[in-house]
This record gives sequence, structure tokens and C-alpha cells, in this order.
Amino acid sequence: MSSSESRTQDLTQDQGTTTPGGEAAGGSRRDFLKVAGTTAAGVLVGGLAAGARPARAADKLASGIPVPKAEADKFVGGKFPKAPVAASSRAIGANDRINIAVVGVGGMGGGHLSHFVRDGKQRNTMVVGISDVYKPRMERSAAYAKKDGGAPTVQADKDYRRLLENKDIDAIVIATPEHWHAQIACHAMEAGKHVYIQKPMSRYLDEAFQVHDTALRTKRVVQVGSQGCSNMIYHTSGKAIRDGRIGPIIMGQGSYCRNNPKGEWNYGIPGDITPETLDWKMWLGSAPERAFSFKGAAGDGEQPERDDSGARFSRYRKYDDYSAGILGDLMPHKLHPFLIASGNPEYPTRVMCIGTQLDKNREVDDLVQVVAEFPSGWSMLFVGSTVNEQGMQDMVRGHKATIYFGNGVEVRPERPYAEEVEGGTIAVEGPTFENHENHENDWLLSIRTGKVPNCNIDLATKVQTIISLAEMSARTGKAMNFDAKTRKVTAG
Repeated sequence: MSSSESRTQDLTQDQGTTTPGGEAAGGSRRDFLKVAGTTAAGVLVGGLAAGARPARAADKLASGIPVPKAEADKFVGGKFPKAPVAASSRAIGANDRINIAVVGVGGMGGGHLSHFVRDGKQRNTMVVGISDVYKPRMERSAAYAKKDGGAPTVQADKDYRRLLENKDIDAIVIATPEHWHAQIACHAMEAGKHVYIQKPMSRYLDEAFQVHDTALRTKRVVQVGSQGCSNMIYHTSGKAIRDGRIGPIIMGQGSYCRNNPKGEWNYGIPGDITPETLDWKMWLGSAPERAFSFKGAAGDGEQPERDDSGARFSRYRKYDDYSAGILGDLMPHKLHPFLIASGNPEYPTRVMCIGTQLDKNREVDDLVQVVAEFPSGWSMLFVGSTVNEQGMQDMVRGHKATIYFGNGVEVRPERPYAEEVEGGTIAVEGPTFENHENHENDWLLSIRTGKVPNCNIDLATKVQTIISLAEMSARTGKAMNFDAKTRKVTAG
């Protein structure tokens, strides 16, 4: 056993968790189509529909469907380790300082770090912990948090679990690649920490339910980093719809479209990536094993065809093993706010997705079209693109009127109901813009007061269900049905 393997085993024992490969809360995690709390996914299809994506070497078959492997027995510490008794945490009052650790301090994580350091005095917060598997970035971030943030000491460790052992840390910001989100969140909550999880909440559907159930059991405050949820435009719409301003809701539509000439997510690759500076094995985590290889530095948009460790580390959203691409990165920015705007966030009953791949230097799609249906009878259309920036008008259609989103909320009556429905602009109380600082502040307020966060665990799990079903649909060429009571997925 190597020293790193020995250390992992020691940490697992310290936390009182299951051993790798052993059972933990929720049962087997090996199948993409299995969900927590059920025995097996109810997908019974024979082969692929026309237009479905063919299986790759990284796929495995489940009931004839090619799906990504979820090698959960390689999760650090086992399959979502569950402590015998969830760790307690101190009560945080309105005037108490909240000590924060940031796990993953790359692009988005670095942004969150800068906000908490810059606004630490105003927020009464302090960054006291940094974790990142890329040593140069971790050391720079720790020095910044100490110098500019005024922390007496900043704990820096590539293994985030060491930070979870620190009882002085109250809350964790998770800004790692998607395939690490759920594991770190569950560990953090078991350790008594509140969590802010960058969207998407998880990589796979079963993970989403594990995060959901852990949050309810541990009673930790969870905020998912979809900052549009802190734009009061959508909350105003939700109230208007509950008040009957547009009649029965029929359909929502929204889009998130980009067109990057250099190819979306082709970020620059630093030249100092070595086995000593990057813990490649830990970065892979539960993803399929790959030997370390590095082809040198590259600028933003350069060498898009690369598939070495440097490319996967810096451009992970291009690869199925770590990301759902548009579905996981861009679609949550519309789905979370639109479920709020509907006035009654629901789990989907059926999701269909067409994914189109144009750029062969990536594994994820360049264009997606998603339709989700809900129990109350309405549906949501989302279009996402990284190769054309022309989007659709954001709106919620009702039987009697339509709500349009822009700088505010506008109700436009349908012609047959023009005399019955009051049209015009609805006043919005609160911020009508979307930034991370407002969303972070909402999380802190929720920790201090017990209010429900704007992107709470219930809302986030419903959105993650849509994301995961959309990916399944794109892969299989079939619609995916979902039963919220049993958490069972069927195709048809």
C-alpha cells in the first residue's frame, strides 16, 4: 500500500465511515440509472433509439442503455460515508463570525474566495481553510486569504477531509469539478458544516438524492450556486402566478446561448503541471482511471484537440467523465429561477432532450434542446448552445396571460382575456440583477437566521433530476419518465 493509500484509509477510519466498496446510505452507486432509495432503475429498453449517441469505451451497459460509469467504490472513504452520529456544530447567531473554507479555488472557486476575503469585515466572515489538489493554486490562495483576509492562520491541504476535521470551520464552499460535488457535500454535512455547492449540485442523479437526504437528516443549510435564484424578478413572478394573474400555467421557455470562436471551455493550461504539483489520482476521484500525461502549456483556445491530463484538468467540462456540459453548466441558470417563477417548483414527470455535437474535440454536446413536463400540466422548454448566441425570449405562458422577463416582470393578457386580466409591469421588491455576492449573502443569512435559502436543497434536487434525465434522454434517444414517490426512472 502506498503512503497516500494508507493516509486515505486512516482518514476513513478517523471519520467512522464505511470502507471502500462497503455499503453506505443508499446502496449501490455503480449504475447511472439507479437512484437512492430504490433497488434498481426501472429502465426496460432493448437497444438504442434512432439518433442516440453510441456507446464509448467509458460507458457501461444498463438494461441495454449505454450510460457513464459511476465508480463509487473509488470515492474517497467509500460510498458516501455516513457517520454513526452526525457531527454537531455550534449555533451561529446574528453577530457571530462564520469561518469558511473553500474547496476548489480555480475559476469559480477563486471568485468566491475573493468575495469572502474582500467583504469579510462587512459580512463578519473569515476564510480559514483552503483545499485544492493543484498545489501552486492552493498555496497562492492560502497566502491571499491570510494576507488580504486577515486570518491569523489558514489551513491549506489538498485533502479536503482534513479541513472537515477542523471544528473552527463552520461552512464549506464547494467549487470543484462536478464529479466531486456530491461527495464533498455529504462529507461536509456529516462533519457538521453548512455547504454552498456550485451548480450543478451533483454529477449523477443518485448522488443528488444522497445530498438531499443528508441535508434533511443533518439539518445543515445548503445553497446551490445558481445565483439567478437571488434575483427577485422570479420570486415576483411566482407570487403573481400563485395569485392567478395569468390563469393556469401552460409553458415556460428560456435559453442560454453562447458562441465562443475558441471553443467553449477551452481554457488555458498552465505549464507547471507535474505529478508533484497536481495530485492526479485524487483529482480523478471516482471517475475512470487514466494515466498521468502532460503535453505542456497552452493558451486560451489553443490546442483544442488535446486529451492529456492538463487538458482534462483545465477543461473538464468538455468531458463526460466529469461534466454534463451545457446541461450541467448553463441549463441550471434557467431551470432554478424558472421553477421559482412557476410559483410551485415540482419534480418532472417526463424529460426529453436532443443533443447535437458539432465540435469533435470534445465529448459533450454543442447544442441541446430540452423539454420537461410537470405534474400540474405545464412544461419547460430550454435551448442551450455554445456555437450560436441567439437565444429565445424568456417567458412563462399562462392560459389567460403571459409573463415576460427583462429588467422586471410584465404581464401581457391573451387577446380573449384582455378585459378580464390586468396587464402591465409588476413592482419587484429587492435586487433585479444576478450576482454571486447576493447569492452568497443569502446563504449566510440563512445560516444565521434559519430562513430557507433561495436555491435550497428541495429546489436544487428537482432541477438536478431534470438535468440528469435530460442527459439520459440525449444518450438513449428516448424520453425519460420519473416517479417522484419511488424515485424510479423508466424510458418510453
